[in-house]
Amino acid sequence: MAPGNLTRDSEFFLLGLSEKPELQHLIFGLFLSMYLITVFGNLLIILTVSSDSHLHTPMYFFLSNLSFVDICFTSTTIPKMLWNIQTQSQVITYEGCMTQMFFFMLFAGLDIFLLTVMAYDRFVAICHPLHYTVIMNFTICGILVLVSWIISVLDSLLQTLMVLRLSFCREVKIPHYYCEVKLLIQLACSDNFLNDMVMYFAAGLLGVGPFAGILYSYSKIASAIHRISSAQGKYKAFSTCASHLSVVSLFYCTGLGVYLSSAATHTSHSTATMSVMYIVVTPMLNPFIYSLRNKDIKRALNSFFRMPPRKGLLIVPFMFFPTLKFILTLGSEKLGNSHLS
Repeated sequence: MAPGNLTRDSEFFLLGLSEKPELQHLIFGLFLSMYLITVFGNLLIILTVSSDSHLHTPMYFFLSNLSFVDICFTSTTIPKMLWNIQTQSQVITYEGCMTQMFFFMLFAGLDIFLLTVMAYDRFVAICHPLHYTVIMNFTICGILVLVSWIISVLDSLLQTLMVLRLSFCREVKIPHYYCEVKLLIQLACSDNFLNDMVMYFAAGLLGVGPFAGILYSYSKIASAIHRISSAQGKYKAFSTCASHLSVVSLFYCTGLGVYLSSAATHTSHSTATMSVMYIVVTPMLNPFIYSLRNKDIKRALNSFFRMPPRKGLLIVPFMFFPTLKFILTLGSEKLGNSHLS
């Protein structure tokens, strides 16, 4: 049989976290709870930022984008996993698998780039406070987010097209709860050398590059804070980036943990279990980290819950797609400022 025919006749199976029937109800309840907390927590951040004019600043603009991406990131994998458990079916179509893989890599890349952009925002705010409003104006913020989208889309599209050229055998059993690009390349029946090269190159470029940018930004921030004479001034400067530093540490530490566990155990199920930390747990904890450690968010949350219902409903379409605001006002800085006020 020709390789192309093998792919068209292939059946893909997501084996999930465990094949033990007695654990399925527990896994379903646990992941449903975490998914709902993630969606409502991040959606609350978006609505809170959009409803309070005091939060219409670059830092919270990036935060609302990050919250939106986190919702999409978890939504690419968890609903399908819950559906498979509920229907007691492990099947996912070839088209569905490729689509899931594309959007997973897209939003994972956006997470990385937005965290990097937020680190740069904190660097400018602490190291160049007098020029902050000039450097981080609304147009620049929109461009940074738009470039993050473009690079993430191109990377995800390239890797998806590389997987589409591969041939698969009749039954493809994926020992994971979503279609992970590395596993799909390993399970292919055709030569995957070029795919491996592209995957590792993209991982190095999009992983190491932004991480180096974050490290550089925080090294400059630490140096600037060290030069502040008063303890109160040091605390105030550090508190503005503490939440972001916590989120970055959580994201990269869990990602590194997944990589090290996969290299040490060579067991796909253990790797899938570890991946829950950065795919589900990290997006779920982000709203708590930003709300518990941020006085502005706390104050805005109190104001949001005291808001009249009609006013709350009017802001939903405004910040549900935060970057859309930039696209609509790219040509007019004045119009953008009046829209935020």
